[in-house]
Amino acid sequence: MTMHLRPTLLALYLALATPMTFANPSSAASTPVSQQGTLLAIEAEGHVQRVADIARISTGVSTQAADTQSAMRQNAEEMRKVLDALKQAGIAERDIQTSGISLSPQYRYSENQPPRVTGFQANNRVQVKVRELEKLGSIMDILVRAGANELHGPAFELDKPEAARDEARSRALTEARRRAERYASELGLKVRRIVSIDEGQQLAGMPAPMMMSARSAKAEAFDASTPVAVGENDIRVRLTVVFELGQ
Repeated sequence: MTMHLRPTLLALYLALATPMTFANPSSAASTPVSQQGTLLAIEAEGHVQRVADIARISTGVSTQAADTQSAMRQNAEEMRKVLDALKQAGIAERDIQTSGISLSPQYRYSENQPPRVTGFQANNRVQVKVRELEKLGSIMDILVRAGANELHGPAFELDKPEAARDEARSRALTEARRRAERYASELGLKVRRIVSIDEGQQLAGMPAPMMMSARSAKAEAFDASTPVAVGENDIRVRLTVVFELGQ
């Protein structure tokens, strides 16, 4: 039987007569390779689904005024209302963190004329962790009623994801071992040992934006809380496992 091994999935190195070593500074485990043997590198992915138990949202206030002091003062007054509303909604202080404060000039552009400053815009944003997901929709409504005119999210997460990641790691390793056994069988060899394991970097997803203008936020009344669907989080771990094959 002829096998076609795709280079994106595995790398097969035949042992030479001279001594060989395999070095990977990012590997979780690395040991010298014997002089006789075949190295097989396999990429495998394991994933599990879990229902999120926390959500993160970003909210804040943007205000404009003719001068810098007025812009910052008005912004501070509106932002205090938002922070008070969060606390009244049951959000603990440890779950509220300022993520950015900015002040920038606003310009008017005219043809054949230099830009002219017409005022200043102040922004204040906070990151909020919501632990009671059943209250998430009503909390977002409360924020808007309190004066927030910037709202981003939610991003659903696991508060303690390590157990789910460990399960995904186990599944990835099991899959890598299964495929190594398959290739070894086709070559008339056996899997001797694992030489190294390298875990790829896991990237967190970005929250999907949900923005509301100041006009719509203050003009619309909420008869019911904003509907929110939590769904499941897909926890993925990718491993590169190097096996030593031999007789």
